[in-house]
Amino acid sequence: MSMLTLQQARAHVTPRGQVTLWWLGQSGFIIKSPGGIVLALDPYLSNSCKAIGDEHGFDMNRLVPPPLAPHELADVDAYVMTHSHHDHCDPETLAASRAAGGRGPYVAPAETIEKLKSLGVPDHELRMVWPNRVIEFGDVSLRATFAIPLGGDDLTHVGYLVSVKEGPKVYFTGDTAYHEVLAAAVGPHKPDVLVTVINGAFRNLSPAEAARLARELGVRQVIPTHHDLFPDNSLPSNLLRTNLKFLGIGETFCPLRHGEKHQIKSLNH
Repeated sequence: MSMLTLQQARAHVTPRGQVTLWWLGQSGFIIKSPGGIVLALDPYLSNSCKAIGDEHGFDMNRLVPPPLAPHELADVDAYVMTHSHHDHCDPETLAASRAAGGRGPYVAPAETIEKLKSLGVPDHELRMVWPNRVIEFGDVSLRATFAIPLGGDDLTHVGYLVSVKEGPKVYFTGDTAYHEVLAAAVGPHKPDVLVTVINGAFRNLSPAEAARLARELGVRQVIPTHHDLFPDNSLPSNLLRTNLKFLGIGETFCPLRHGEKHQIKSLNH
């Protein structure tokens, strides 16, 4: 694992036609565009899920420390969330960021917007999304995508299709079960890269379902997430590679390391 600072991300020059990712663990990413826009997607940089896990009989104690200090998020251009669960919309990460001077825009679906309001975020810093809603920041386009939630506590989950002008399109599934609508909704936009959850034990895509979605979308890279951080919600990412190989697309498997830079070149179909 590499430690990361926002200063490093700001200093990095993303070449034209490319996107830079830094994986923060779980489903968290820093994303940087050629135009210098820096986004934080689902950053979970605390250990707040441990108490929730203890309450429900699950071990959700972090296996590894966060590769980025939460106060660093005060310097992002937008803070983007897929849904309201603590490992995606984390009160402790949010509080540290805001204490360091961080402000919106916060991009999120409806129930996450309500959670952010309860945490003291004012209305004018909030940007609500829903599937097919598009928001732009400089040269970055965020299209919220369809997702199927774990249960009834938050029914407004989304994923995001992130694209830059003249560059690749990266589809982040967010937490979702499999459904044919996932590919039907995102496929026409021709994503180049799939960043997918693979933790089927918690009603998300399993490795086999994630591989199926990758084949349906025809992507060039498949990046596994949401499998690495909690003892009772983890599995080896190579299970995704196994299933991709079964489908004849094993070469698309692209695991990342926490805090390390990953450059995505233009991979247009």
